Amino acid sequence: MIARYDATQLAAAQKADLILATARADLSNSLWQAALGVDRGAATAAGAQGGRNVQGMSLDSLLAMLTSQADEAARPRELAKAAERADAAPAPAEGLPGGEVSRDGLGANVDLARHLTAAAERTGIPSAVLASIVDAEAAKDADGRWRIFSRNPRSSAAGLGQFLSGSWETLAERPGTWLNQLAEANGWLNEHGHVRGRSRSALLELRYDPQAAINGIADYARDNLDRLRAAGVAVDGNAETTARAAYLGHHLGLGDAIRFLKDGIASGRARHLLDAQIGHEAANRKIAAYGDASAAHRAWLLGYIDRNVRPERFAMMVNPVSARSA
Repeated sequence: MIARYDATQLAAAQKADLILATARADLSNSLWQAALGVDRGAATAAGAQGGRNVQGMSLDSLLAMLTSQADEAARPRELAKAAERADAAPAPAEGLPGGEVSRDGLGANVDLARHLTAAAERTGIPSAVLASIVDAEAAKDADGRWRIFSRNPRSSAAGLGQFLSGSWETLAERPGTWLNQLAEANGWLNEHGHVRGRSRSALLELRYDPQAAINGIADYARDNLDRLRAAGVAVDGNAETTARAAYLGHHLGLGDAIRFLKDGIASGRARHLLDAQIGHEAANRKIAAYGDASAAHRAWLLGYIDRNVRPERFAMMVNPVSARSA
């Protein structure tokens, strides 16, 4: 079941992390809009009308989420049933390589093993691959625990999967996804299958729910891997190859991932992406060191993947012979 968070379920440190991260993101967005000469009110109104590429929840919305009580403490029964159906739904899996998730490898995140396993069984993406994507995307505490309230101060990216607001809405509108079933059951989609304006905040809150975030990562990875394969990109072979390809699709989006893996991303676009990831000044230093933005962005991203997308950290090694004879 997907439950709504309330103040009694969160530790003081979690509340502080959420409030601080959101305040920083809101301030950063305001400063960027001011620097670009964008009227915040007009931008918000235009974004609400179009339903895309606007900031996610406001600080007030998140604080309300933390303190809501009584009738706001639980989702409707239909929502719980949709979650159960989504977890139990059979998958058109292609048997991607990789082992089961190791509870020891998850460490402080062992309580999320059940969600990783269920998402893997549903989509055919190895649970260790899914864990490696979460590990690369989410902020972490000192003990390695993934912060479910992770927030990027330079964008609307939020939650364990760091989904942008627009990407999360698109996932909810895509037939067959776990989130789509959830949104339909809760009446968040209109007759055309698009997210209703009044339902947008409730939908975006789900990025902070571990079960929803992990299933979103799995569905996004499944779609990206299928499309990368169709575009002629090698995504199979072993868990590492699959994890890297899935992460590039998750991190860059499908179009930029295909360009990155084939001919490379153009300098202007690479500069924009590098700025968004490491900040303007750090991007300047990288570009100066590598000679151009494309090379600088490529070096940074490949280095990040080498360090952080490591499915072997989470995989439980299974002996195929023993498994068959069991």
